[in-house]
Amino acid sequence: MFHVWPFWFFWPFHGLLTLLLIVVLVIVLFRHRPAPYAYPPGTPPAPPGSRSEALAILEARYARGEIQRDEYLQKKADLGG
Repeated sequence: MFHVWPFWFFWPFHGLLTLLLIVVLVIVLFRHRPAPYAYPPGTPPAPPGSRSEALAILEARYARGEIQRDEYLQKKADLGG
């Protein structure tokens, strides 16, 4: 016991420091994880098989007012919708 005597002060904080180290490690590992899908913010994903993802994004942009009606119709025709 005498060989660890200078470090007796840190013994009560051992569990807290270990927990803090684990939390920091989890944050660092998951911080830069890529998103599984690249939808624009606020756009819900289209259900599989109902319509194409590009058409759903186009409709959402038109609904938010980001594009005009003429541009919407042209792009919809280009997508085959």
